[in-house]
Amino acid sequence: MFAGAAALAGCERPPEVTGGFAGASFTRGHVLRDLKSAPEPAVSRRADVVIAGAGIAGLAAARALRQRHVEDFVLLDLEDQPGGNARGSQVKGIGCPLGAHYLPVPSDDAPEVQQLLEELGLRKRVAGRWQYDERHLCHAPQERLFFQGSWQDGLLPLNGVGASTLAHYQRFACEVEAARKTGAFRIPQRSHVGLRAWDGETFAQWLDRQELTDPQLRWYLDYCCRDDFGAGLSTVAAWAGLHYFAARHGFHPPGADEGGEREQLLTWPEGNGWLVNALAAPLGDRFRGGQLVLRISERPNGVAVDVLDTQAQRVERWLAQRCIVALPAFVAARVVESPPAPLQALAARTRYAPWVVANLHLSGPLAEAPGMPACWDNVLYGAGSLGYVVATHQDLNPVPGPTVLTWYCAPGEAARPELLSAPWTQWRDRILEELSVPHPDLRARLTHVEVARHGHAMPIPVPGAISAWTAPPDSARMQYAHGDWAGYSIFEEAFTLGHRAGARS
Repeated sequence: MFAGAAALAGCERPPEVTGGFAGASFTRGHVLRDLKSAPEPAVSRRADVVIAGAGIAGLAAARALRQRHVEDFVLLDLEDQPGGNARGSQVKGIGCPLGAHYLPVPSDDAPEVQQLLEELGLRKRVAGRWQYDERHLCHAPQERLFFQGSWQDGLLPLNGVGASTLAHYQRFACEVEAARKTGAFRIPQRSHVGLRAWDGETFAQWLDRQELTDPQLRWYLDYCCRDDFGAGLSTVAAWAGLHYFAARHGFHPPGADEGGEREQLLTWPEGNGWLVNALAAPLGDRFRGGQLVLRISERPNGVAVDVLDTQAQRVERWLAQRCIVALPAFVAARVVESPPAPLQALAARTRYAPWVVANLHLSGPLAEAPGMPACWDNVLYGAGSLGYVVATHQDLNPVPGPTVLTWYCAPGEAARPELLSAPWTQWRDRILEELSVPHPDLRARLTHVEVARHGHAMPIPVPGAISAWTAPPDSARMQYAHGDWAGYSIFEEAFTLGHRAGARS
């Protein structure tokens, strides 16, 4: 995974470079993994509703409870800050993401998300039409690809490609359009039934059957799958590879229209951490961080939720009328007492992609290679990473200053053990080796590196998962709300699932 990094060992580095790990705590999470039995609680507390898990689904559930004027609830999370994989951070005063970094403008299929954006002032109706606040829309230029030694506009490889490659682009566009017209691809998914026709094989196998073998097209589609699902086209189901396009903006080959692949995106320096902060702001002390859920047991008169308070180092019991379980499936199946069969099945079949997100503080902007100028999203063709986004891209200050590059990598399931053991400097060296190709002055500008590791960042939509899908086993006392139930991890799915659980009477 770090091939070539050792060659950097003898290279001189600026001595002022500092760094370390940031983000989620593996130590806390592994307490549950290694626990033989949950101790009896030392303290009992009460609330009408307990929400276990403060990712996007848990935050959405809390908002829906407040909309129903249910104020007696508590939101518990292992980490000190809410947000899950959407948390944001700061490096030397510059906001930056620790995970998800944008939200596509939602369609009418996601009314719950649209209502949230209206509530937050991100969109409003003007002369009968919805308009979005341009300060929060991704500023141009949006994305570029380092390909054939220079930067090009957009992420689809174009510089110097031949007629055969362009023909494959056109053919894939037709396949996407045919899939889109079936109506099976929506965000969020209202039903998984329509997707089953593409669930029996990997995306690579499906492309083989369509004889879509062009290496430039294959690279691009593999990148898209790794970006959305943390795994490549030889791992994810065919529906997942198509979903990237058919549920959103389609696939626009060169010459199809002037707009190309662009779609409107909402983004902020801290990524979706901006949305997390907005959702968490009204909660006050109803959010409780540092709470490791150990056991959730349904009782005739309510629910008991036992948690380890990591600061006080004692077990506490919350007694509630009901519990919303907004935890990943593999955690929920471990802590729910006598877990129902659908939850056990979901946990057994769900594979998770690890992620690394590194925030690089630079003393100033980098010199640019030929071609397209600096963009928000910057990808290197053939690299093992997913490229980087620029945290200060939305800044309107005409005088360039210090900035943060947020580098993303989905290293694959086999890399999870190394994710835990490798020092942060090993990631620094890999990033320097990769990004110094288009940016030779990176070493001179780099001042600080913070590496966030996500061991189970998102579920991977592998073949067969959709066909085996069953609805969450909700009851009067327990509801389940997490992106795992959708089969893939995006804001719209998690938020909608959480909202529906919280809105339930």
